[in-house]
Amino acid sequence: MSLIQSFKSVLAPPNRAAFPFLALTGGIALLGRATPWRITRALGNIGAGGFAFCLYFFRDPKRFPPPRAGLVLAPADGRVTSVELVSPPAALGMGEEPVWRVATFLSVLNVHINRMPVAGRVSRVAYHPGQFVNASLDKASELNERNEVALTLDDGRQVAVVQIAGLIARRIVCHVEEGSIVEAGERFGLIRFGSRTDVYLPPGVTPLVGVGQTMTGGETVIAHL
Repeated sequence: MSLIQSFKSVLAPPNRAAFPFLALTGGIALLGRATPWRITRALGNIGAGGFAFCLYFFRDPKRFPPPRAGLVLAPADGRVTSVELVSPPAALGMGEEPVWRVATFLSVLNVHINRMPVAGRVSRVAYHPGQFVNASLDKASELNERNEVALTLDDGRQVAVVQIAGLIARRIVCHVEEGSIVEAGERFGLIRFGSRTDVYLPPGVTPLVGVGQTMTGGETVIAHL
């Protein structure tokens, strides 16, 4: 991502999921600053800080997916923490054959909008309540609260994307349902506030990214189908 793109990303307008938080913190800021008492003015300053943080956290920059078919794109901004051969999530009915999983960890400083890695049909959505251990740990894929989405491609192969709540995150938002038709790079949800997003590739498809690589959701190519 270029310096200009990074600057635009920081100044991007917020996602609609931010509106309740902006209303709350903005209201506290206005009420606190409008009173003459020191304690309420301090509360107003806290509200203003919260308002600024919500603007930053929920920023929703435009992304431009590569104009090529047959690509698997990063589902989120962040850093790749693992690339492993593992069995797909059992609830998605994708079989037990090990496939490549690319895990991306999102810190509170990353853009938290989740994007579809491929174009296809949503064939299964499975939500699992769970714990909130550090999302960068491998065990988070089985222990933490998570939302699993299976996507069926035109040729019948399947790709899975999993939203995983983290140590601070306490809310997973997913806007798609079973039967939805989606495009690669399309927004489909977010996780508040710090999380992880995994992609499971079809059998025989090898990832092109490695541990430690920085991802740009909807733009970075994970693999060729």
